[in-house]
Amino acid sequence: MNDGIAAARGDQLDEVMETLAQAFQTDPALSWILPDPTRRARALRGLFRVLVPSDARAGRVLRSAGGEAASLWRAPGQAESGTLEFLRTVLPLVATFGTALPRGLKVQGSIDAHRPKGRFWYLHYVGVRPAEQGKGHGGRIIRAQTAAADAEGLSCWLETATPANVPLYERLGFRAQVEWDVPGGGPHFWGMMREPAAS
Repeated sequence: MNDGIAAARGDQLDEVMETLAQAFQTDPALSWILPDPTRRARALRGLFRVLVPSDARAGRVLRSAGGEAASLWRAPGQAESGTLEFLRTVLPLVATFGTALPRGLKVQGSIDAHRPKGRFWYLHYVGVRPAEQGKGHGGRIIRAQTAAADAEGLSCWLETATPANVPLYERLGFRAQVEWDVPGGGPHFWGMMREPAAS
């Protein structure tokens, strides 16, 4: 990789989980699922304890050299979890979300319904610790993987419910392809694709 970005080792995955839990504390979708900030903080740590190992198996987990930023990328053809992965994660997620699970499933269902088919790298989650935001860590960790995707001739896909992130992703070459609102008063999402840069 580059800019001090590298694949996270097994002994660094706990740090990645904590980075993402802190980064997503104010995320609009997760705030809608879990309105209480204290409960959300606990649930996010449980969520990423499930997602980080799962995404490591399905793709690539990247971290910045100092642990300021982390990203979870699912490899081409791995954007949707299979039956085995679902069974491995469903009980921990029920325990994590409790009564908020229906809202969580509503958000996930809307994301799944709007994700395109095909072969692309899927940016599942990317986050920067709050004290480190605004210093370029997010852009660097995304560019590390989009450069690898360019070398493979592959596109990259992401979704975001944070309006301020849209221009950031546009500067990184992503373009909005679809927008939607989660039913029942949920958040607004943008689905964005980045085509591979010409070599």
